[in-house]
Amino acid sequence: MLIYAIVIFVLVTGVSMMLLNWLVPNKSQRRLQELASVGIKTDWVQTVVEIASPLAKLSIPEGKWEDSPIRLRFINAGIRSSKAVIIFYGAKTLFPLIFATAAFIALQFAGKSPDRNMLLLILLLAATFGCYLPNIVLNRAIKARQREIFDNFPDAADLMLVCVEAGLGLDAALVRVADEISIKSRALAEEIHLTTLETRAGSTRDQALRNLGLRTGVQELQTFATMLAQADKFGTSIGESLRVFSDDLRHKRQLRAEELAAKLPTKMLFPLILCIFPAVSMVILGPAGVQVYRVILPMLAGQH
Repeated sequence: MLIYAIVIFVLVTGVSMMLLNWLVPNKSQRRLQELASVGIKTDWVQTVVEIASPLAKLSIPEGKWEDSPIRLRFINAGIRSSKAVIIFYGAKTLFPLIFATAAFIALQFAGKSPDRNMLLLILLLAATFGCYLPNIVLNRAIKARQREIFDNFPDAADLMLVCVEAGLGLDAALVRVADEISIKSRALAEEIHLTTLETRAGSTRDQALRNLGLRTGVQELQTFATMLAQADKFGTSIGESLRVFSDDLRHKRQLRAEELAAKLPTKMLFPLILCIFPAVSMVILGPAGVQVYRVILPMLAGQH
């Protein structure tokens, strides 16, 4: 029996280790997978750019890309490639045609033949939705990234306070925070890392921090840049300023969480009424309805 137990233990351990190595690759395998995925992603993006370039010329506005407001919106969404504008405006040209054609085909398959004015209105609405769909996707990407940065910036401010109180300078504290916060928020780590690169390239700290708030579009980071600039200007303690600022950030994050929690009952009302309440009603009233149909209705019919 002992030999059987040892054999079973060895087999289970071996199979578990094989599955672990297969499902969780080591660092070298992960690096190879990342390099392969980057190559595939680059080829895919290049193909999309080549297809969208002729279409983008029809709707892309005139002017310099560096000075356009849409470039700032792409930066707020974490998209820094100059090819993004080609894909964006190519989609705004192609999607109206696709959605209008899909709406026309859907009407034909549905067997409905509206009059000419109604058909034009439906096609126009479908084309308008296709035209604004890239804007909707971009806005959702911006809001998601700003939400991630806002939720994780209080923790980054606490880390920065610990680093400053431990004796590190502000630039060294930013480097340390960028390394540590990357585990939790890659977007915030990238933005802080870009800020440190700007200061190393010769930009002033105030300008680099202002660019940080401009790239993210988060009001709290702009306030953070102003706070540090005033601390340097008036000679106040950066540690005390960071402590007050981090407390305020945590309070704002708590208020936003409470606001979302307060909105939850209202958001659950419509699924509750439309999906859950009819099912519960059928479960509760279904047996009673069957009894009424089988017993009471025949009795009433027999009295007549």
